[in-house]
Amino acid sequence: MSEMFDAVDALVASRSPLPPAEERKRLRVAHSLTLDDVAGALKVRRATVSAWESTKKPTEPRGPEREAYARLLKQLAELYPAPATPEEPAAPVPATFTAVPGPAGEMPEVPDAAIAEMVESLYPAPAAPRPASTTRPTSASRRPGARKAAPAGIPSGGTDPRFENGPLAVLDVDDDGKVLAYCTGGLVLDVPAKSIPALVDWTLKEAKLGAPKLSGPGKDADPLLVLTEAALERYGLPTALTEEERLAGRLPEGHKVIKQLVRAEWKLTKRGFGPWARIYRPATGSERACVQLCIPSWQALDTRHWGEAGQLPPAELARVLGVYASRVMTPRGSTAVTGLELMTALHPPTRATAPDENGKRTSEHNPGSLGKDAIDPMDWPPCEVPDGHPVLKDLPRFHVRGPAEKLFEEAYDWARPMTDDECLRRHLVGVDVNMAFAAGANGLPVGLGAATHVTNPVFDPKLPGSWLVDLSHVDLSKVKVGKEWVELDGSLLPSPFTPKGDRPTGPAWYATPTVAYAQELGYEVRPTEAWVRRENGRYLDGWYNRLRDAYLATMADLGVDADLAPADFLAAMDGYKGRDPELAIVVSAVKATVKGGLGKLRERPRGEGWRPGEPWRALSRPTWRPDIRAAVISRTRINLHRKIVKHAAFTGQYPVAILSDCVVYAADGPSPLDFLPYREGKPLPGGFKLGINPGLVKHEGTQDVLWGEEVRERFNAPELNLARYIKDGTVTNVDNGE
Repeated sequence: MSEMFDAVDALVASRSPLPPAEERKRLRVAHSLTLDDVAGALKVRRATVSAWESTKKPTEPRGPEREAYARLLKQLAELYPAPATPEEPAAPVPATFTAVPGPAGEMPEVPDAAIAEMVESLYPAPAAPRPASTTRPTSASRRPGARKAAPAGIPSGGTDPRFENGPLAVLDVDDDGKVLAYCTGGLVLDVPAKSIPALVDWTLKEAKLGAPKLSGPGKDADPLLVLTEAALERYGLPTALTEEERLAGRLPEGHKVIKQLVRAEWKLTKRGFGPWARIYRPATGSERACVQLCIPSWQALDTRHWGEAGQLPPAELARVLGVYASRVMTPRGSTAVTGLELMTALHPPTRATAPDENGKRTSEHNPGSLGKDAIDPMDWPPCEVPDGHPVLKDLPRFHVRGPAEKLFEEAYDWARPMTDDECLRRHLVGVDVNMAFAAGANGLPVGLGAATHVTNPVFDPKLPGSWLVDLSHVDLSKVKVGKEWVELDGSLLPSPFTPKGDRPTGPAWYATPTVAYAQELGYEVRPTEAWVRRENGRYLDGWYNRLRDAYLATMADLGVDADLAPADFLAAMDGYKGRDPELAIVVSAVKATVKGGLGKLRERPRGEGWRPGEPWRALSRPTWRPDIRAAVISRTRINLHRKIVKHAAFTGQYPVAILSDCVVYAADGPSPLDFLPYREGKPLPGGFKLGINPGLVKHEGTQDVLWGEEVRERFNAPELNLARYIKDGTVTNVDNGE
């Protein structure tokens, strides 16, 4: 029977009434108690008590702590009743509390003596009650709305107890001058640190921030701290970089904060203390000690990819970055840097060996990865490297490499004059391929090591590499579509072999997907030379899958599902960004991660006194792989051309302009459904299909045919690429036809 009574007592205790968060704080301050005092008596963390008092989104104590906390507040309320005002009577402590109760458990062992001592003895009550101050210091640099509660839908911390507070936090200063850390899931932590070195220590020892590794042999993600302008001021950092500092990308070495870090034996990476600073100590065994800082006011969040994220209040910014971190990964820098780091996180270069006879493990190459050692700069095929690479140092200074010397796989930038029939139509309609470059990476075999040079090879469409071959004989007026030969108007089609759509005039270097497409169109190919990679694999599949899932999940949150009918899909896409502007920022960042990550595979020199013929920093990493970038772009361009050919063969319609993954057609109506050949809701097999999945298309924009003709006439550019301006009709940056 006694056990039953104990259970009843615990159930009652789990619902002990508590006053609102503001009243909790008033009572504590009125008795001159600190957060540490209360935390010590209740045997909880200081941050936990702070969260109970948070006016943004207070958490509720559960289990043993709730009864003890309620008892403390009740005694304080008797000592310091809330003062009544003429406008509003003093609010009594509510008799009931509607928050979801914590699980019933054993009654606390604490508490009465500790609380009584704390309330009555440790801090004697003053002769007269001291109401909480009604004035609070404010920071001139705080943005309005910074104390707004975190919106719904913020991802909470993971299940890993080491990272229970999530992957990141946004630091700001409240009206009372306290530093607060806004975490994902609406959690707000008090930050006791008074300096950057102390902040790093607190983050690693107490904050429980970070994220678990994405792959078995990988590494956990380091915690990320985002510093608002108010937080920068608090920690002695400038709210903006000077012009000299901005060009250098970092604070000068003599800055006082950097000196503080040096004295505390913390190190900075080679990029120094800049918009994305990494502060670390050398790892000991498997234990890492590294914290990354993101500083939006130093342009850490590029507005081209993150929109106005850098101007959001802390809770909203934590939501945006938290969604991105949970679905992609914790940002490691720009979206381009993060895209590249995601490849490595999913395919770590090394793994631990099985234990030997002494139980010791060593590091070995992780199969399927790009390895930990970069390809020696002088081992690169000359055709695959950009101008200025060390392997080209013996070329004449002003030599311009032609197609037979340089692999030039780039996205489309093509347009043509409209025919008379097209001029009689009313509209120009643009469709855009979703996540086109991600779709081009899906299932693509790429080289995992150095290339082997061969002469007069037999072309193998399954072998990644670069091939010197003459494709000038491919005639687009008669091609194979599937197993049948079809006749087309080749003058209205771009060549699939060049970015500008021009027909090749002789031998040129091409990536494997381009040469394979020439075979698919029904033409023989005879390479005279090649650089092939016999060690290969589908390295980018995991990268594609994670970014695809992030994109689809976020679009679904915005009301655009993957299984919508064509008309419903177009309706759902209309104004989707306005339904939740913060999630729309995440969509933009995910797409930028795809393009930027692929661009980083062929990163060019970035100043630093580089001169042509000398190596640059990016060459030293194993993920400097221009051949992989070329293969993805090649496959993306070929995928688009294949759809265009099938559409032309079935409908007789040809594109007017193409820019990267956007295609413009002349049509009688303003909707893609006015020219896409849907039959009973089903698209043309292998052609354009409306939908949100990568590789499917969405409506990019519609303009009048008269607009297109007027623009071309105004700029005297009959082949002006209208796909560049189809979205909103605004024409800018036109120079000699472009």
